[in-house]
Amino acid sequence: MTIQCPALLIAAPASGQGKTTITAALARLHSRQGRKVRVFKCGPDYLDPMILQRASGNPVHQIDLWMVGEAESRRLLAEAAADADLILIEGVMGLFDGTPSAADLARRFGVPIMAVIDGSGMAQTFGAMAHGLATFQADLPFAGVLANRTGSLRHGEILRDSLPPGMTWFGALPRDAKMTLPSRHLGLVQAEELTDLDSRLDAAADALEQSSDTRLPAPLAFAAVTEQVFEPLLQGVRIGIARDSAFAFLYPANLDLLRRLGADLTFFSPLADRQLPEVDALYFPGGYPELHLAQLEGNTCMLTAIRAHHDAGKPIHAEGGGVLYLCESLTGVDKLSASLAGLLPAKAQMHPCFTALAMQEVALPEGTLRGHAFHHASIEHADEPLIRGECPNYRRTAEPVWRSGRLTASCMHFYLPSNPAAAAALFRP
Repeated sequence: MTIQCPALLIAAPASGQGKTTITAALARLHSRQGRKVRVFKCGPDYLDPMILQRASGNPVHQIDLWMVGEAESRRLLAEAAADADLILIEGVMGLFDGTPSAADLARRFGVPIMAVIDGSGMAQTFGAMAHGLATFQADLPFAGVLANRTGSLRHGEILRDSLPPGMTWFGALPRDAKMTLPSRHLGLVQAEELTDLDSRLDAAADALEQSSDTRLPAPLAFAAVTEQVFEPLLQGVRIGIARDSAFAFLYPANLDLLRRLGADLTFFSPLADRQLPEVDALYFPGGYPELHLAQLEGNTCMLTAIRAHHDAGKPIHAEGGGVLYLCESLTGVDKLSASLAGLLPAKAQMHPCFTALAMQEVALPEGTLRGHAFHHASIEHADEPLIRGECPNYRRTAEPVWRSGRLTASCMHFYLPSNPAAAAALFRP
């Protein structure tokens, strides 16, 4: 049995070309026209999905041939196809970057590729770049090209006329500050921080509607898959999850898995709440604790409650920025420091540039989990790590995992569905 649904993968020759803006504009445009749009993000990104979720009105999951796996990616696509009128997939970095790449994913599932190319400062070379993307690899389902950040109507016409014969021109999106998505050191600013995000998304959708071909692509056939049945390994376990502007980097698939394992999820704010909810385990995801040092340090009631939870031998899982919060101290790039939870005998320091950016796999005693590292921090830890992760592409990146009692901590962000039994063991009392 197959399910039919139009789908498109939005890719680019490099990061920074405007993939997220175009994907979000398409999602908002078709949603406004009454269609249900499901958006996926290729690769391990938290910030782009926040924007894409706001644009589409639906949760945004990762699909990736390594971290998520082909079988689960296929299941997610089939599930979306049965529910949606349009599937959009935002690529990662450049079209051919990484192993596996966005091109590999498009080829594996037969999803047509729309290449977004930043046309600013470019004329006929635009055509050469489009030709290269379309022909670099054989059997690529290349659908066409869209120019981003054009300076004028005439500029867009020059770019269009530079394309090789027969290549589809999706149109041009003009350069306009009203629809620019602002960034900071780890990527786009979080959706909840942009008070004018909806107006930016509407402006981008309006511009795309006026200047581009936004007709639905041809339907694709997605093979129906059998729903995976999970053993209730966390039945009745209450998990408290930190969630606010300091802790927001969390895969929706992780939450889905914990619920399907039987867990009862409760959210709390280390920034604003004075006490923990009544829970059996804690989950501190990544985020931007370095932007909230004074407020986190000043919430001494919350820090005391977290220490008491740890001292009672209850499970804690922390990753990314959550680990920084559980160190003795965190020092920002501006050299200002804060004393924090102190569950780890460690001091964390932020740096101006990336200190780790790589997929990771770690063989914990509970089982092997996959994920990625993506941060600007270094940690000076008094103890040796329990184990280090391994990168499938870049062996020098080996993210440490520390364990103290029932606390498991790593700057690696785990994709929990990669091993449900191991994930359950991290939280089970």
